[in-house]
This record gives sequence, structure tokens and C-alpha cells, in this order.
Amino acid sequence: MLVLTQGDPASIAPEITAAVWQALRQNGPAFVYVGDPSLLERRVPVQTIRYLSDGADVFGHALPVLPLHLATPPAPGEPDRRNAASVLESIRLATELTLSGEASAMITNPISKEVVQGSGFRHPGHTSYLAELCQTPGDEVMLLAGPSLKVVPITVHVALRDAIAQLSTELIIRTARTVAAGLQRDFDLPHPRLAFAGLNPHAGEHGLMGHEEQEIILPAINTLRNEGLHVSGPLPPDTMFTPHARAQYDVALCMYHDQGLIPLKTLDMAEGVNVTLGLPIIRTSPDHGTAFDIAGQNKADPRSLAAAIKLAATLAANRRKNA
Repeated sequence: MLVLTQGDPASIAPEITAAVWQALRQNGPAFVYVGDPSLLERRVPVQTIRYLSDGADVFGHALPVLPLHLATPPAPGEPDRRNAASVLESIRLATELTLSGEASAMITNPISKEVVQGSGFRHPGHTSYLAELCQTPGDEVMLLAGPSLKVVPITVHVALRDAIAQLSTELIIRTARTVAAGLQRDFDLPHPRLAFAGLNPHAGEHGLMGHEEQEIILPAINTLRNEGLHVSGPLPPDTMFTPHARAQYDVALCMYHDQGLIPLKTLDMAEGVNVTLGLPIIRTSPDHGTAFDIAGQNKADPRSLAAAIKLAATLAANRRKNA
């Protein structure tokens, strides 16, 4: 059984959750929602359950809910810090259920970092919070997967000048090892092909446009190649995402956030999935945010959440097979 978190109650999370249940209720994969049932009761049939295992029998005719309670009724598009505790409790409980093995994987609905940070949340987002809950801080890696492309940003939610300062040979090696292991175990790719983007235009042009490729990236690639990994690069970032280039690798490791997420979202925005590697559990998420500007208007596209749920089920099956 899969578990889906509540997300921010004022966001598009309730409406995409209801839409995805409608789409999956006949053929699955089945999931249990961890959150306040009042967010969904006017949209779809809802049945509260006491035990996660009860969800499978319920899913075909109602959305099974492990109930939590909001501090105040939400207004769509108007985030309220009073509900931050419920948002965080949903994530904590879903993580606990997945760590215990009761759930095979967890999917997280979008949250507002500003809302939860106002309640003492000290993380830049879901990923590092999940790593803390799993007691594996520093091992987490964000992978974005779509039908056309998989990318990993080696530096993530930091300013560009800070990303360049953070970049190191050691960080690249550590990230690549986690990515390779995750692709083997969860994506069932026995010999994953990793392609590394250069940092500078034309991948530095042999030092004419920067030295990071020669001084930081290439030493990491050489180390990984000596360990037996299939690696290539550093590749010019402006040409490595063409259809021909994408066919030569399984995942692109990019030096900073937008270098990888711009092509991913251009190609696969509607079906992109955020996957956290390096955790003892499987976690996926839709590759979009809260969309407060359209919340409650039935304009939200549920395809990314549906893709996240389906991919979570696939990854869980692969992990069992490769255990």
C-alpha cells in the first residue's frame, strides 16, 4: 500500500488528490491519504480508516483516509501558518509508516516552505526533512524523472554564486555513487549510464571559459570511471539535452538547479516526478509546487501526481526484486 501526504490545504493538493483517485480507483495503484478528510469530502467519496492495511478494501469505492485535523478551515489560495502543524504531521506519519514497512512507498503533495518555516521548520524543503526523519542526513539526492529525461542537480536550492562555491570533486563523487546505486536498485538499471554537464559554456572550452571542468569535474569523473561506473562528460550543457544526446545516457548530473530542471520541465512538465534517492524508503512527489494562484478553481493538472504515484509503485516493486 502507498501513502500520500496532505500537502498544503490551501494549495491545489486537495483537487489533484481527488482527481487522481478518480483516475486510479479501478486499476490502481491504490493509496491511502494522510490528512484531514474535510479537504476531500465534497469532491469524492471518503472513508476514514484506522489501519493502513484497510485501505486496499476501501480504495475501489472511496478514498481511504488516515485522518488528521486542521487547526482552521483553509481558504483556497490563502496559505495559513496555523495549519503548518498538520502539514508536517502528515509527512512525519507517512514517513513512519514507510520506514516500518507498513507502506511500500510514500508520495508527498506540495507544501509551502514559507508556511512551514514559519512554524520552526528549518529545512529548505521536503528532501532534507525526510532525510532527517529517516536519520540519514546528508545522503539524500534529488532526481527528477520524466518520460524523456532524468536529471540530478548536484547543488540544489541555493543561490547560483553559492552553488558554484559549494561545487567540489567530493560532492560530485558522493552524489554520483548515490545516483548509480539508486538507478540499479530502484529503477532496475544494472549498468546505469551517467552523463555530467559542464559548469561553464562549452564545458569550459579547455580552460578558455573557466577551469572548474578541469579542476573539479574531471577528477570526479576519473575516480568514478576507475570504480567501474559508466560515466561521460563533462558535456557542453547547451547540446547535451538534444534527442540524440539523451539517447546516450540514463541520467544527466547537472552542476546547479536550473541547469537540469529547465530542460526537464520543458520536456516533461506535465509528467515530471521528483524522486529522493539515498533514503531507506521510497519517496516521490509531483514536480510542481502549491500553485496557490489557481487553487480551488479546478484548473490544476493532476498528471504529475498520477505519475508520481505510479512511479512509486514501480520503484517499490523494483526494490523488492533487487533486495
